[in-house]
Amino acid sequence: MLWDLVGPEVEPLSEDNVLIFTTGPITASSSQTSNRFNVSTKSPLTDTIMHANSGGWWGMQFKRTGYDALIVRGKAKKPVLLEITGEGVQIKDAEYLWGKGVFETTEALGQNNNKRNVLCIGPAGENQVRIAAIMNDKERALARGGGGAVMGSKNLKAIVVEGKERNRPDDQEQFKFMLYETGKLLKASPLTSQALPEFGTAVVMNVVNEIGALPTRNFQQTQFEGADKISGEAITDEILVKNQACWACPITCTRISKTASGKEGEGPEFESAWAFGAQCGIDDLDAITEANFLCNDLGVDTISMGNTIGCAMELAERGLIEADLGFGQADKLLSLINDTAYRKEIGNDLAEGSYRMADKYGAPELSMSVKKLEMPAYDPRGMQGQGLVYATGNRGACHETGNMLGPEVLALPRLIDRFATQGKAGIVAVHQDSAAVIDSLVYCKFANMAVGEEFFARTLTAVCGELFTEEDLMLVGERVWTLERLYNLREGFTKEDDTLPDRLLNEPVQEGPSEGFTANLAPMLAEYYAFREWDENGVPRPEKLQELSLDFAIEEAYD
Repeated sequence: MLWDLVGPEVEPLSEDNVLIFTTGPITASSSQTSNRFNVSTKSPLTDTIMHANSGGWWGMQFKRTGYDALIVRGKAKKPVLLEITGEGVQIKDAEYLWGKGVFETTEALGQNNNKRNVLCIGPAGENQVRIAAIMNDKERALARGGGGAVMGSKNLKAIVVEGKERNRPDDQEQFKFMLYETGKLLKASPLTSQALPEFGTAVVMNVVNEIGALPTRNFQQTQFEGADKISGEAITDEILVKNQACWACPITCTRISKTASGKEGEGPEFESAWAFGAQCGIDDLDAITEANFLCNDLGVDTISMGNTIGCAMELAERGLIEADLGFGQADKLLSLINDTAYRKEIGNDLAEGSYRMADKYGAPELSMSVKKLEMPAYDPRGMQGQGLVYATGNRGACHETGNMLGPEVLALPRLIDRFATQGKAGIVAVHQDSAAVIDSLVYCKFANMAVGEEFFARTLTAVCGELFTEEDLMLVGERVWTLERLYNLREGFTKEDDTLPDRLLNEPVQEGPSEGFTANLAPMLAEYYAFREWDENGVPRPEKLQELSLDFAIEEAYD
């Protein structure tokens, strides 16, 4: 849909951009983790295709309204909200909510996980901050790429959903069998049955740090001396109140935490704890957690926010910006986040994301981003395959559309040499295609730690009453990934954009387990293009496009 509706001439924050909210065929079926939904748009941060998905309850409730998708285009004359029920869609006044945070807005609109669910933006989205998130169910985020800014540009404050329809599988008996079999696999996996429930996503903090792949102080180091203080173990021991689950999820990885000041909420997840922690040289778990809470309330992407603060800290320490700012200053986090959401003082620079900010001050190389999207918590110098994931990501540096943590660190399905480059391209491509499948169904990627594509195909068959095989799904994944690539090519992106920050390519790690390594991207990239059957410039070959039924894009791809 985005291919047809949003062309290269459309500015991301213009009325002509669209927001596309979609569920998947599995959503609300009661299959494990079938709670998720997607949003797609043209990113105001990267100018690439942007897509993000979120869990919680909203996606299930939207599916129960009887709608599979919602397309928002244009701009309201004043702030409005959408209320969607089984009886239809209403546009309602939202001026009284404009300026309010996510928490207050959600409560004012009557969030009820058993009946009524709220998706909204905070002040960051209203002020068109390029790293603004769309929030649902109070503290779940469609975070990466600035979707909140697009929603704000349309004067759309919230979407409330209330439904009663059920997604009833076509083959009830087969579906029940798949529920049983999937449940067994989730219980058998130490990650989904033990590690994630006990320690949350931050369970990998110490693991990634120990191997020398935890980006520290704006990727200047690959190990953080305070990692154990901000780890999943520390969260469990010091601030955890209880676990919480998304709808129809047995994994229960969400952490409800409470800080010393008495503030309580979800998180922090691994990426958030890292972004405000190691990336900024901060080991104060309370400060990190409150920063996470504030981002949720103001509607800000924690990964980009922490990265951008880390970049600003290095700019300040180098004397490139005039600010009393440096690594380790936990007391500055909350004010910087607040100023970003309201575009006040230095926050106006931070609101543009790390690349635009660093470029303004003459040092774009200090932005740890790909295609202007800030990088997550894995340093490619210590995980070579992850570097290829970042460089080739269609929405920029991303760990959700392909992640080599499994094979390079966790031995899922088997351990491979994290420093090797040969043979990584095929593994990365398969992981990317698989991620596209999961995002299309829409499942949670944590389920994929225990359940493979064969089970997804059999479940889809039971739900839809049409036979799907594992091979069918992977072909869909490749088609999705390739069309996203074509979208970016049409936007003017080239092989030159499939790269990494100069620091990672040319500055060897100085100490620790990854000492001496840089990100050796070039040979992997050439192998990746060949594996995908793209030409040497990263353009999918016409015969590949015909094979994937994407021949309608051949002319534009080779224009």
